[in-house]
Amino acid sequence: MASRGEADIVVDFPTMHQRVVDQLGRRIVGGGWKPGDTLPVEDALAAEVGVSRGVLREAVKALVAKGMLHVRPRTGTRVLPPKQWNHLDRDVLRWKQAENATALLRDTGELRRVVEPEAARLAAGRATPDEVRALYDHVAAMEAAAAEPGGTGYVEADIAFHQALLDASGNPLLGSLGRAVHVALEHSFLVSTRPPGAVEASLPGHRAVVRAVETRDGAAAAAAVRALIEAADRDIAQSPVKGSASSRPDT
Repeated sequence: MASRGEADIVVDFPTMHQRVVDQLGRRIVGGGWKPGDTLPVEDALAAEVGVSRGVLREAVKALVAKGMLHVRPRTGTRVLPPKQWNHLDRDVLRWKQAENATALLRDTGELRRVVEPEAARLAAGRATPDEVRALYDHVAAMEAAAAEPGGTGYVEADIAFHQALLDASGNPLLGSLGRAVHVALEHSFLVSTRPPGAVEASLPGHRAVVRAVETRDGAAAAAAVRALIEAADRDIAQSPVKGSASSRPDT
């Protein structure tokens, strides 16, 4: 995983199936096929992509499962509008990041503002001693990474902290949501840590979150997380890079 740096999207697909899913998915998200468009007939599309009809069919099935395509007998395979896509799917997030990173950053920030303060408030009332200790451990890992040249490992530790906070809420749906949007969070954190001093400035705020959770102060925990998100929004606005930093297929 890249950290506090800029790199091109590099995806090494282990199977032809994944490569074709990626190729078709990117084309849909990029507007090569518009909502309501019918994909070329199977033989023609398979030839265009350079795969067998069987591989193409499996790729289409994968995109149907993501809410991007709809297959009907005699009418063909049609592209569905974005509102029907599974925007929590990791591939869809990755394609959106590649196509419009600024929009994904905005959407991620809005999601965080809605979810994380309430998760912190719940964690203040429900977190176990082990969960509080894990939060402190993640902050310590962030501090250690921040002290290293280049800050390698900081983003990983930061994501782990916020995932642990969602898990400590005691609501498994919130924990699953954090894991589902990992791609978007990684991109957001990579961009927000680029401005000089952003990493160091964020550390006291993370410790304030843990102290509030440990002392069972839900209002303070929510406020501390809200302050972190607002600071991240400012850092993103000032960041020299908004584009993709890293991307890998699910395995």
